Amino acid sequence: MSRNTPPSVAPSVGNPTGVLIAQLVDGLEPVRPLRFSSGLGFALAGLGVTMTTVALLFGIRPDVITGSFDPVFLLATGLFLLLGLACAVTVIMMSRPRVGSDHGGWVWAVAMAALLPIAATISSLGRGPAAFTASAAQQGFDCLMAGSGLALMTFAVLIWWLRRGAPTSPGRAGLLAGIAAGSFGIFAISFHCDSSDIVHIGLWHSAVVVVSALVGRIAVPPLIRW
Repeated sequence: MSRNTPPSVAPSVGNPTGVLIAQLVDGLEPVRPLRFSSGLGFALAGLGVTMTTVALLFGIRPDVITGSFDPVFLLATGLFLLLGLACAVTVIMMSRPRVGSDHGGWVWAVAMAALLPIAATISSLGRGPAAFTASAAQQGFDCLMAGSGLALMTFAVLIWWLRRGAPTSPGRAGLLAGIAAGSFGIFAISFHCDSSDIVHIGLWHSAVVVVSALVGRIAVPPLIRW
């Protein structure tokens, strides 16, 4: 027996179990366990970078700077922030699968945020064609593109975190990563968008979350499979 071979795993004919164990652990290295606080910290840091990007590249809307917040703005941004946090927390937890873990809290956040497009639809029915002018559509499209672009930072952070872990439901993880990314993206651009119209926010801002969710569901699972 070699001096460097542990007695418990010494390859011998009379100890096939030891041989098998030695083969299984050969080349393995210890890894640092994923910590929830670290994952949440990275997600919040990504949101901070996104907010800084909006402030530097686009500027902050005047009423936010003066502190005279519109109630619709406060309600909408609060719902998008809560939705983004709920889904980001769930994604971080899904990277560390455990028996008995409950990942259903995000559903309630989605239900609350769904009030925005519902309110926008009801309001638009009352206004008629006046709710869908060319200028309103152009402003909405600008928010859709900007919010979707700003979602990329959160996408990158959550995909990187999921690749470090072992999510057992890649499809759901991708969907929730997309919802979180879109919510953070539109939350950030809302501080630049000067519209507090419920139709604009409920349709176009919510569309950012929907588009990001679809992208996450399709594009993320192949990147995080293990």
